[in-house]
Order: sequence, then structure tokens, then C-alpha cells
Amino acid sequence: MAELAALAPAVAGEDVPAESTSQSYFRVREVELSDQQAALHGALVVHRGLDDLCEAPLSGADLAQEVAGMRQAVLDLTGAAPGADAEPAPLAAEPAPLAAVPESGSGPSLESVWSARWLIGHQVHVLFNVCAAVAVADATGRLRDGDIDAALGRLADATAYVRGFPAAMNHASTIPADHYMAEIRRTMAPPATDIPLSGRQHRGYKLFRAAMKDLLTALPDSYDQLAARSPELAEARGALLEADIVDAERHITLAYSMVHLRRSIAQRPEGPDKAVAELRLMRHRRAAQYAPLIRFGDHYIADAVAGLRHS
Repeated sequence: MAELAALAPAVAGEDVPAESTSQSYFRVREVELSDQQAALHGALVVHRGLDDLCEAPLSGADLAQEVAGMRQAVLDLTGAAPGADAEPAPLAAEPAPLAAVPESGSGPSLESVWSARWLIGHQVHVLFNVCAAVAVADATGRLRDGDIDAALGRLADATAYVRGFPAAMNHASTIPADHYMAEIRRTMAPPATDIPLSGRQHRGYKLFRAAMKDLLTALPDSYDQLAARSPELAEARGALLEADIVDAERHITLAYSMVHLRRSIAQRPEGPDKAVAELRLMRHRRAAQYAPLIRFGDHYIADAVAGLRHS
């Protein structure tokens, strides 16, 4: 960390205007940084995340996926990984301070630890989003240049990040649901904020979704068509798309565990009555889009969506 700090000064995140209410709330800034600054701020986010993971009650599987994403981020941002010549990712420039788990009767309260964890897990999620966006965009560029081997490597990197998405969200949510409902949820909607918070407000999320759209524009073949000419590429693209679907599926179960059948604070009035129902619709649309592109696609949902479009 000291070596990275010596190469370039840290950016004071509080001096960078927030582009959205979510950026202000979660204390992140998604701005273009130099390679050295990107490496430093990414390492700071990873450091705080790892510190909190020492105490957060995360499952072993999620712990492994989140740490794998962190490792990939450090490798990419420090230039120690294949494909690291990609453009530097916009990163969280204002990581939240870590609240240590209190020892018997001293130090911060459990409530302050939980509130800090909510921010830390989301900052790791933002880091994964922007790094995944860069990896997917780089893979697409390599494909267009005809460099299949390099594209395969970057697709694998992107998949590591996307597999880390739900792990980071679960990390943020390893807090009592009662505390979330009583103390945290109310701070993310008016009158506490100008508008209800939504992950769609983050620049990194938009960059990732745009990069995925561009990838499928460059590589639109069905799974069978692609596997006939490049089995490795079909499997690599399929692994990324499967991880993207699983992220949507786990968002449903995570929302249910925290809010049960309540509405999302960011739902439009014309949307479904429940947050989990809205998230299921998002999952189904994604699964229908990807069905012909992966080996074991959800063709039941794809057929249903196609039927609705033609009815």
C-alpha cells in the first residue's frame, strides 16, 4: 500500500462531486484515474473489505468468490495480470472508514459496525462492477481484433468479478434484518435522501451493462453455432452469462431475506407490488435473452417471453 501511495497521491473523494445520490450515500466516486491512482484506491477498497471479512459471518462459498474477485482486481489494477493494459477503471475514490468489531464493552457499537459493513460491502461491489466493465470491454475489443486467446483470458477475468457480485452484496447484508429495516432502509429514501437509492444510479453498473450489450453485439451467435467453430469461446461466454443470471437470481433471495414481501424503495408506481416480484421479472428477462447463448438456457422462460411479445 505504501509503495502505491508513493507512486501517486490519493484522490480526496469528498472533493469530487457526486454524480448521483447513491454515490453520495455509499461514499464512492466513479471517476477516471491514472493507473497508479486506480491501483491505490482499488487496493484501499480491497483492504477495508478484507478487514471486515475477518468478522463478517459470510458463507465459505461467498467468501471464496469475493476474495477471488478482490485478487483479480488487485492483479488487474497493479498491472500484474494478463490484459492489464486495458484503460484504467473508474474506482471508488472515497472508501468508507472501517468500524472494528468491539471487544468486550469497548470500542464501536455493533450497530456502527453493521452500518459500516453496509457501506464497505457496497464499495467492493462497485469496484467489481467497474473492473468487470473494463474486462468485458477489453474482451470485446480483442475479439474484434481476432485475438481469441486474449479474449478468453479477459472473459475469465470478467467472470471472476461477476461471480463476486452476489458475494459482495451478501457481505454488505451480513447484518440483522431488523437493523436494516429500522436503521438503514429509511436512510436511503426521502426525506433522508433526495430520491430513493437504486443500483442503476451507479456509473459502474451502467458501464457494465453497456459492455455486456456490446459483447453480445460482437458475438451474437447461438451456443451451438459458436461451439461448432470455437468450443472454448462458447464455454467462456457461457460462463460469464451464467454468472450474470445467477447474480440476478441471488438478488431475489437476498431481497426476500431482508425485506420479505415489501415494496422496493426504488420501485416505480406502475411496477409489481413486491420487490421480489420486480427482481424476478428482471431475472426472467435476462434469462430469456441469454437462453440461446448458453448450453443449458432457460427455454421455458424464453418461450413464454416470446409468446407475450407476439400475443
